[in-house]
Amino acid sequence: MNKLALLTVTLALSISAPAFAHDMAAMGDMDGDSAPNAMGGQMGMGAHMVMTASRPQTPQDLERAHVVLDTLRRALIPYHDYRVALSQGYQIFLPTVPQEVYHFTDYTAAQQEYIGHSDLRFPGSLLYVKNSSGDYVLIGAMYSAPADYTPDQLDAIIPLSIAHWHAHTNICLPNGVTLNDVLRGDVHGTQVDMPGMLPVSSSASAPAINQQLGFLADGRFGFTGKIADAATCEAAGGHMLKQAFGWMVHVYPFNGDDLKVAFGMSVPKAPTN
Repeated sequence: MNKLALLTVTLALSISAPAFAHDMAAMGDMDGDSAPNAMGGQMGMGAHMVMTASRPQTPQDLERAHVVLDTLRRALIPYHDYRVALSQGYQIFLPTVPQEVYHFTDYTAAQQEYIGHSDLRFPGSLLYVKNSSGDYVLIGAMYSAPADYTPDQLDAIIPLSIAHWHAHTNICLPNGVTLNDVLRGDVHGTQVDMPGMLPVSSSASAPAINQQLGFLADGRFGFTGKIADAATCEAAGGHMLKQAFGWMVHVYPFNGDDLKVAFGMSVPKAPTN
């Protein structure tokens, strides 16, 4: 597998149109969640996501979970300053697209995860939110694993009794748009005939929105899009991906030792200090 192919499996994508585009296009509720970023907000089972089933909890699982938290708290100390992450080669996924959670990815570490070499000390992605000043605030990290991993293999990394690994499914992308394009942040915003863009006659703001969001502008396509079946996707000028990327799990180690928060499906409040 070449480098570019490996890079296509490095992120849990957090893509959606901002509120003003949502209103203009009358998108309605998005599948799985009505929040701006269904992945970063209240993640849940739905047309675009599957999750691992819970297993009975053991004392060993609890011990392993606390090891993960302790390891991350130490490993992530330098990255509370997001500029350190950038200086070390982390790249922000879609920095110009409003998101609830921004993924800063170390592609070398992510590649290792997606060939089955996990290291708790080196998560493939760091997770940040923006504060009221527009600065990035570190809230956690994301581990990834190959798409063909079994529940037992995922459990060996982070126990399934503690966390829900998730995968993105039934993703409709316009014809001509690939996962590599999305990974590179290319939403084809300059291609005026791209499906998913707002009609330019709908608003004076439509051209600028289309340029920023490309095929994500009208809310039909992508990882939180309204289209979730192959027939509708094809009729809209798209192609369906049964699964995009591999398995992923978020960990939020900075809000105490409550494992339901640390390994939960909701983004906790950013720490204030």
